[in-house]
Amino acid sequence: MMPDDAWLAAAWGVVSGELPAPPASVVEVGCGPLGGLVPVLRSAGYPATGVDPAAPPGSWYCPVEFERYDPPEPVGVIVACTSLHHVCDLGEMTGRLAASLAPGGVLVVVEWARERFDEATARWCFDRLPPPGDDPGWLSRRYEQWRDSGQPWEACLRSWAEAEGLHTGREILGELQTRFDIGPVTYGPYFFPDLAGVSEADEQAAIDRGQIQANRMQFVGRHGADLAAE
Repeated sequence: MMPDDAWLAAAWGVVSGELPAPPASVVEVGCGPLGGLVPVLRSAGYPATGVDPAAPPGSWYCPVEFERYDPPEPVGVIVACTSLHHVCDLGEMTGRLAASLAPGGVLVVVEWARERFDEATARWCFDRLPPPGDDPGWLSRRYEQWRDSGQPWEACLRSWAEAEGLHTGREILGELQTRFDIGPVTYGPYFFPDLAGVSEADEQAAIDRGQIQANRMQFVGRHGADLAAE
């Protein structure tokens, strides 16, 4: 299984349990060049649309930033999988999410809580990187950056995140709470798709043993009628 396939399978395991029955309309924010969850949503009976500047061609997709997307009518569900931590303006994005959802609509978020990527977690990941190749993954690049920087891990991670304009999980959650009624926040495995011979269950076992922190953050926000009227 390729890294993208492993991640999409894990994300679908989270998202599918939060969806209303089809044919509720679904928009996926940041579906990426592979189409994200749109194909499996469509197969499950949802009229799903993927929105991303790098979206693949086809009638299921809209190749534009979500902040510039204008749905024909408010949708029942918005899915955002690792698409919020790198947006330029979280406030603008939150407003667009709220404006695009119908009253009572559901926002399903699966994100990276990067503030949980501590040194113990980083070392555990770096000990399980795949062999060097022509196209190193993002974890391999972070390891090389740390190795070459001479900085403590926390300083190296912070420098990279600030240069890339990445938001923390706390920032994402805090901004969304201004517009949505947020349900319980849970955490789980995040790194396994980019590691050699590591399954989601393997990473969860390391989390359970206290070896590493859970970096995948997931929750549901509900858009009430009172919020929609603001």
